[in-house]
Amino acid sequence: MRVGVVGHRGYVGLPAILGTLLDIAPSLGLTLAFEDELWEIAEEGERLGAPPTVDALITLGGDGTLLRGARYLDGHNVPILGINLGRLGFLTSCSGVDFEDGVRRFARGEYISEPRMTLDSCALDANGQERCNWRALNDVVLHKGGFARMVRFTVYVDEEPIGSYSADGLILSTPTGSTGYSLSVGGPIVFPTVESIVIAPVSPHTLAMRPLVLPSQVEVKVRADDGPDELLVTIDGQVGTTFTGGESLMVRRARNPVQIVRFPGTTFFTRMRRKLGWGGLSERDGETV
Repeated sequence: MRVGVVGHRGYVGLPAILGTLLDIAPSLGLTLAFEDELWEIAEEGERLGAPPTVDALITLGGDGTLLRGARYLDGHNVPILGINLGRLGFLTSCSGVDFEDGVRRFARGEYISEPRMTLDSCALDANGQERCNWRALNDVVLHKGGFARMVRFTVYVDEEPIGSYSADGLILSTPTGSTGYSLSVGGPIVFPTVESIVIAPVSPHTLAMRPLVLPSQVEVKVRADDGPDELLVTIDGQVGTTFTGGESLMVRRARNPVQIVRFPGTTFFTRMRRKLGWGGLSERDGETV
């Protein structure tokens, strides 16, 4: 099995983890291919190439690193084993303390591959021509950046206008992204395998505008009708572009899901209780995340 490895160089202990991976990989039948920044640390193994060259992906970091790994795969259907070296790691499969056992279980096939819906999005210019496109595992956000004024957004679902939002921004999230930025603005938590698109306004100026859960088959179009001359589109909180008046943002379900590794015995509700404090429970107190 050829396994790609991506990671965040800022985490303490990363060189030791890379060394352990290199030590155990041959006995597990794994060939490791590191992205350039990690290869400079490991100084062994292969260099990571195009997505079709790997059979699986290991991410070393937090949720942001896993999201970056998912964008690297760009729809290539292989499992992602997320190893959490940060604080929360809601999307990851195991902690840094348990990573060696996690890698061994993964190599033996003792895991569940959980498909997660993704979004295809694109910005269309005033002439209706596609200018940029992206794939998102968490969310697509259209927002005003640093301007201290609201924006009026008109939202269409399958070309039907559903409403006009006066807000600081709009979040269009997947079920996976429902526990991220969308949750922080009052959006609902959606079980990861219940495929849907959630529209959540950021600081709406009317009580009539609430988060909306849509079926995954629809196409959503957003147009900014009034506000700053230049807005921002952000994908998974990491990449994006500027967005100007007269342009449209199109969002739809992507064809290929992302395969997230989950080990037997760990559930979505367990992670909610331990990592998000769901229900006011204190299970996460004193536990390693």
